Amino acid sequence: MEKVLNDERCSEYLALMDRDMFKDLCSSILDGLRRSILSGAMDSFRQDDFFVLLDERMNAFKYPSLRPVINATGVVVHTNLGRSCLAEEAVDAVSEVARGYSTLEYDLKAGERGQRNTHVESLLCRITGAEAAVVVNNNAGAVLLCLAALSSGRSAVVSRGELVEIGGSFRIPDIMSFSGTKLVEVGTTNRTHLRDYAGAIDDDTAMIMKVHPSNFKIVGFHKEVSREELAALARDRGVIFMEDLGSGVMADLSGSGLGGEITVKGCLQAGVDLVTFSGDKLLGGPQIGGIVGKRDLVDRIRTYPLLRALRCDKMTLAAMEATLRLYVRGLSAKIPTVAMLSMGQMDIKNRCELLASSLRSGIPSASIDVVEVPDAVGGGAYPGTDLPGFAVSIRSDSISSGSLQERLRASRTPIIAGARDGALLIHGRTLLEGDDCTVLEALVEILGGHLK
Repeated sequence: MEKVLNDERCSEYLALMDRDMFKDLCSSILDGLRRSILSGAMDSFRQDDFFVLLDERMNAFKYPSLRPVINATGVVVHTNLGRSCLAEEAVDAVSEVARGYSTLEYDLKAGERGQRNTHVESLLCRITGAEAAVVVNNNAGAVLLCLAALSSGRSAVVSRGELVEIGGSFRIPDIMSFSGTKLVEVGTTNRTHLRDYAGAIDDDTAMIMKVHPSNFKIVGFHKEVSREELAALARDRGVIFMEDLGSGVMADLSGSGLGGEITVKGCLQAGVDLVTFSGDKLLGGPQIGGIVGKRDLVDRIRTYPLLRALRCDKMTLAAMEATLRLYVRGLSAKIPTVAMLSMGQMDIKNRCELLASSLRSGIPSASIDVVEVPDAVGGGAYPGTDLPGFAVSIRSDSISSGSLQERLRASRTPIIAGARDGALLIHGRTLLEGDDCTVLEALVEILGGHLK
């Protein structure tokens, strides 16, 4: 062990890990080698064998596991890559409250304990027109909390066409069961009528629930009941009308060619009593679950014990407040997600042309073109709807597109790129400021070119 610890090859590793922890790691590797020798899996021990294994273990400590990457896929709200990027104002707000104490639960005017929800409630109400609002750590938590607080022990009526599964584990029937709510299915997969809802409501019914289909779309012979009709039915029968909107769109995106997605405000104006939504999808903020609607319902939710287990931390609330303030000031274009979705085709093409020109100068051996590509909203929003975009296409005789993707992922700043028909694709829509230079440097290094 002393030989190992005093070997010059360990000096850089001792800068990455406490000496005692490093010693424990070395011991575990040596123990493994001893077992291999005793079992006959290894004939002899060489010191180099140890250092090969040590290098593999220590590589995990060279870089953080959660680290920035460049999204060159053209998928704006990329769930695997962290969904929405925060506006600079939100990043600054997080940094400010993270480095010291804050007014998280302190009322400066009263000089006493306050409520953390107040930092975003008035802003959400102003933007959506809601009477009251509360936020939790994500939209799945918001749906669970609403059901548990308002319909546990009773039933909720849902169209069969809206009993969706989102992601790997968020399934509406399971969430309802977990909350203690009895699911009453109405209609068929493709067609549900107002009479189906009306016939299912009885004395045990607590609510009518509408669920955003998120990552799938029904086309063809299809019928669903409007929000206005469901709201009128709910009022007439004295039950709650709740909607899980999912996407959290706050601004009208029809000018960007993305029509048909109702805003949170639009849901409330249509008569929905309570709306839940995500903060890190089309809203463009941090991961959060918003609940907005009637004051009496929100008040019941904010006093329900489960809320404490789902509450947001100070950094999330700081990011959300800063993002909402941009909406209030009419500056939603400063939010990266909104900006990317609204980006004009010529702007994307011009950006790709500039990057392609630099790549041609730096890597003359590669075939480089600007091509039209379909981009995507992502995050389960607008399934089946492509955003027309452009990408830089790179082909090389010396390395395949798949190998190029792998090498780019192994870069100091990992680059996640697309591929099509044997060519690597760098989508221009989802590149942030400064990403172009990083992509250029990485590709020049991989393909053996020279920066000029």
